[in-house]
Amino acid sequence: MIATPDRTPLPREFFDRPVLDVAPDLLGRIVVRSTPDGPIALRLTEVEAYDGENDPGSHAYRGRTARNAVMFGPPGHVYVYFTYGMWFCMNLVCGPEDRAGGVLLRAGEIVEGAELARARRLSARNDKELAKGPARLATALGVDRSFDGTDACAPHDTPLRVLGGQPVPAHQVRNGRRTGVAGEGAVHPWRYWIADDPTVSPYRAHVPRRRRS
Repeated sequence: MIATPDRTPLPREFFDRPVLDVAPDLLGRIVVRSTPDGPIALRLTEVEAYDGENDPGSHAYRGRTARNAVMFGPPGHVYVYFTYGMWFCMNLVCGPEDRAGGVLLRAGEIVEGAELARARRLSARNDKELAKGPARLATALGVDRSFDGTDACAPHDTPLRVLGGQPVPAHQVRNGRRTGVAGEGAVHPWRYWIADDPTVSPYRAHVPRRRRS
């Protein structure tokens, strides 16, 4: 018998834990984005943990800045950054306030509002590709920098929240090196995904960007 996904929003206490505990526990949870045209719901299938000032791969490794300030705030908030001059990526802040930590939402399965996601992801060849990768995920949900600092645990009138969903059994969880991370941070096996799920993005090692001559 298949269990019914839990539609109760995750409490702040869920996120107020070490990021390496929260990250794999997010698999199978449901992110719901409220829009004027209706909700878009996504089941998380792949995430990456970033351990703040202890992690060379984290945006918070060298301390607080205007860009990463949300990561040092209360757990359960959304941290959104802009990358490669064209894409947004979405994270959920974890751990105690003033100690940065976050989980990058890398991929998911659209389980509600697929027609709304398709309108944002016209290049997707099928529904499995709608949120296959962190930039695609943010695009499918319509998340941009205006969501930076959003409280995903707010009791009312929040445009984005995370529901209990259906946690993934430990034997179905895989982990490995994070995608595209360079230097010392590349060795951490802090990417977590659901085994054999078709919406999980392919692993790619970091490739230095070449300077234009």
